Order: sequence, then C-alpha cells, then structure tokens
Amino acid sequence: MRKVVHVHLIFEKRDYYFGSISAIYSILNEEQIAIKKSYLQSLKLTAGEVKLTRRAIIKVSELITAGAGTDPSI
Repeated sequence: MRKVVHVHLIFEKRDYYFGSISAIYSILNEEQIAIKKSYLQSLKLTAGEVKLTRRAIIKVSELITAGAGTDPSI
C-alpha cells in the first residue's frame, strides 16, 4: 500500500491529494496551509492521523490498489 496525504483547504473548499509531505509544498505554500514544511515532516504522521491547522485539514491514509490475488471486478 502507498501513503496518500489529503489536504483540504478549509476556506477555499478545495481538496488535494499527494504522495508525500514534500509534494504538498510543490503546489501549496506554507501560508496556504498554515504550517511549516519542517514542522509537518517532524510530526511523522502515519495512516489514520490528522493534523488540523487554522487553514487546512491534513490527513494521511493508505491507497489501496489491486494487486496479485485480489479481485479486480470489485
């Protein structure tokens, strides 16, 4: 499974999905999500954890993909 970082911008009502914390900052800046990259990385969020800032909700989840032994018709 792969990690997915979901960023919801509260006031803009927009959602973004990233493969890493670093990837967030290639599209959004620290002011938009109200948290510094170094601090967010230091939290070491794992699947199921959420970080709420004054401007964003940041959730870490796992992306489930079809693999060997799974039924792709579902």
